[in-house]
Amino acid sequence: MITNEQVLDELRQVMHPEMKRNLVELGMIKDVVVKDSGVTFTLVLPFKEIPIKDDLVHSVREAVAALDSGLDIEVKLAEMGQQERAAFMTMAEGGPKPAQAVNRVDHVVAVLSGKGGVGKSSVAALLAVALHRRGERVGVLDADITGPSIPKMFGLHQPPPMGSVGILPAETATGIKVMSINLLLPNEDEAVIWRGPLISSAIKQFWGEVVWGNLDYLIVDLPPGTSDASLTVMQSIPLNGIVLVTSPQDLAGMVVRKAARMAHHMGAPILGVVENMSYITCPKCGEKIEVFGPSQALHTTGQLGVPLLGRLPLDPDLARRCDAGEIEAYTAELFEPIVGRVTERVPTTKTTPIF
Repeated sequence: MITNEQVLDELRQVMHPEMKRNLVELGMIKDVVVKDSGVTFTLVLPFKEIPIKDDLVHSVREAVAALDSGLDIEVKLAEMGQQERAAFMTMAEGGPKPAQAVNRVDHVVAVLSGKGGVGKSSVAALLAVALHRRGERVGVLDADITGPSIPKMFGLHQPPPMGSVGILPAETATGIKVMSINLLLPNEDEAVIWRGPLISSAIKQFWGEVVWGNLDYLIVDLPPGTSDASLTVMQSIPLNGIVLVTSPQDLAGMVVRKAARMAHHMGAPILGVVENMSYITCPKCGEKIEVFGPSQALHTTGQLGVPLLGRLPLDPDLARRCDAGEIEAYTAELFEPIVGRVTERVPTTKTTPIF
């Protein structure tokens, strides 16, 4: 009679295609039960809808069937808990990253705000769109793990495919490459309730294990604030520069100055500041109304010693386009001077990752 250990021995022959470790070692096999002519076990996935799920199920079935072709094999699926996923990602970091061998990213620009709600993600998306319209090869790495919004803006909802050396980023209608945690969740409303180390591991994987290929620009959408995620990007990803996003209130300016100090301490060059939601244009008379008070942009940039890249209005059409996943159809005429200033100021040298 076949034993549990024999089943596990066969499953130890099944290697994870990217991590080069077997599934048992990775903690992906649980609850092996052998009864009569049947074998039941659970395949535990880091995320419920990873691109290689079907391939893994097929591989483990084949491995166990090698013991006896007449076996009735049932493969149950489960998702890792937070601690299990953290351990899995830690092992993933220690493994080879073949995707890095095929990636050639010329410029990496992070978009950062000290405060949430200032439109940082929309500025990051518009920067990617404007660069792409100039003929650049562009990708967007959504490092806002607990509040990802980039996929919705671009109308992306399907999980990314798996390539021969790593995960392939999703592609927008115009060809911008995107990677976000929301593309790996069972549904886009699922909460990502993770502590800092797990968030940091995910960001590192998005950089090192995604097949970005040849890019002129990779835009990194950072979460607000100066905590683990932003620190991980500045320490582990070679950056060419940072764009700071603020809004007219002095409160927002104060918090973005904190973000600027963080960038300074980490040695990441600040390309300039974008003041978002500076005003709204009256649709009847064309008057510019400063709904959040007078602009503080020049005051903020003067304190930081960096240039003002531009001021952007509150635009209901942009909000509608983002909600509909059509940001690539937004005209973004006011953004053209901003992207021009970014490309003029971005240095060719990158920061050196600490780890």
